[in-house]
Amino acid sequence: MTSSAAQFSVTLRRSVLSVPAINLRALEKSRMLDCDSVIFDLEDSVAHDKKAEARDNLRQFFAQGRLEGRECIIRVNSNDGGFFAEDMAVVVACRPDAVLLPKVDEPEDLQRVADVFSDADLPGGCKIWAMMETPRGILNAAAIAKYGRSSGGRLEAFVVGLNDLRKDTGVLPEPGRIFLVPWLMQVVLAARAYGIDVIDSVSNDFRDLDSFGAECAQGRAMGFDGKMLIHPAQIDAANRHFGFSDEAVAEAKAIVSAFQEEGADGLNVINMGGRMVERLHLVQAEKLLAKAALAEQRKKQA
Repeated sequence: MTSSAAQFSVTLRRSVLSVPAINLRALEKSRMLDCDSVIFDLEDSVAHDKKAEARDNLRQFFAQGRLEGRECIIRVNSNDGGFFAEDMAVVVACRPDAVLLPKVDEPEDLQRVADVFSDADLPGGCKIWAMMETPRGILNAAAIAKYGRSSGGRLEAFVVGLNDLRKDTGVLPEPGRIFLVPWLMQVVLAARAYGIDVIDSVSNDFRDLDSFGAECAQGRAMGFDGKMLIHPAQIDAANRHFGFSDEAVAEAKAIVSAFQEEGADGLNVINMGGRMVERLHLVQAEKLLAKAALAEQRKKQA
């Protein structure tokens, strides 16, 4: 064990499974799944005439106990719809780890959620996640991230939603997401600029695990922390692709060891086997080891 676990508070978000709050069987099954986070959905997966029933389901589910060792997020309906107030009342009652707000267009969209938190005196541990799924939202990603991370802000993560973005822009669902990559990278850049996590969009065909794996590999290469999922069959691939290979862990350990050698304490750059390694790589290595240790711990508990 390195010093990283003590230095960094890390959260795994490799696999973020969306579960319809209207589906009682899926809700109960979520307690036994090996995903890192669960989004309990009150929005797209719930018909208008089933919204009240879905909210009641969540109240009962949370009353029976939280998920062990995993984040719980409730996706509410949008600010401009007729269900937001009732959804947020459920949030206040259930106190999840975060609220996922859909269709975030402007920085000010986050404020209505923050106001509810403030009025209810909800602890600071309850965070805000923002769905980036509209043209305006993508264009305003940096401003939204900056606003959400301002003094007292609770923005913790962006979640990309490509289904709505494709619908609004007319971009076709081409293999490799070639025409969407610039927009995906814009969201990643905004998230990194202001220190928040960023979750890649769902892949709609949960039966095609080969294509899903390729999309996970692409998302990891682009810098995403994990992927939003629509089916438990996708969990293993997401955990693997957004996880930590033996080679990456060994490299990180070597960097940490090199900076622990005598004479390296005051250096910002060291020679490691003929390769120049900067202290910023040490920080990255320690974070990777902290996350890898958490992933291993979760694997043993599964």
